[in-house]
Amino acid sequence: MAAQTLFDLSGKSAIVTGASRGIGEAIAHRLAEHGADVIVSSRKIEACEEVAKSINEKTGRKAAIAAACNIARKEDLEALVAKAMGAFGKIDILVSNAAINPYYGPSSGITDEQFDKIMSANVKSSHWLSQLVLPQMAERKDGAYIIISSIGAFIGSASIGAYGISKAADLQLARNLAVEYGPHNVRINCICPGIVKTYFAEALWKDPQVEKMVSGKLPMRRFGEPDDIAGAAVFLASRAGGWMTGQQIVIDGGALIGGSI
Repeated sequence: MAAQTLFDLSGKSAIVTGASRGIGEAIAHRLAEHGADVIVSSRKIEACEEVAKSINEKTGRKAAIAAACNIARKEDLEALVAKAMGAFGKIDILVSNAAINPYYGPSSGITDEQFDKIMSANVKSSHWLSQLVLPQMAERKDGAYIIISSIGAFIGSASIGAYGISKAADLQLARNLAVEYGPHNVRINCICPGIVKTYFAEALWKDPQVEKMVSGKLPMRRFGEPDDIAGAAVFLASRAGGWMTGQQIVIDGGALIGGSI
């Protein structure tokens, strides 16, 4: 039998939202690879089923279950948590990854509906999930909640300002929850990716010339890949991250420190 490591997640169960592609998919794969059972969730069940099938084939066990969920609907989140509890009996790891950004442009042009959609999907959903999941973690004196924020939380923007507001709110949500649940051995942290080659950011990398121009300003001279983010989630979910809470890990190829954003 293989020796347990600081990153071993055997016997743990997880929910990952927005897991049908990109960063969420990579996190689901890596959590399962390290031993966890995972609920793969997004709005499109067919895409979730494909990811779950891939995880199960690669791990050689039934490590993943698919679930459809629109994070902006509280009833969907309630059903998601109920499905995880029914399947696993507990939730050890919660990854709030799904997010939206339906508006690009100055703040003067965003409609109330667009602003509300961003805040509901990107902030309120993470708040709802905390109410639905963290109490049972606290009861067991064990758990990790990981919120995927963004380096947009640290900078101003003339085009994605509302998105940045929501991602900054994620950081404060994590800090508040970390203070509340720390005495119960439940850890809450954020990961703040830079530009990662996902569908969400394809406008910056799909055109090779644009990618070369923008990535050339980064200290590491490349955009991130989903797996560049997934390792941090494994760290935060495992015993390796056992004394870290209320914090944020910036993974951006040096964008912030290089002044390239």
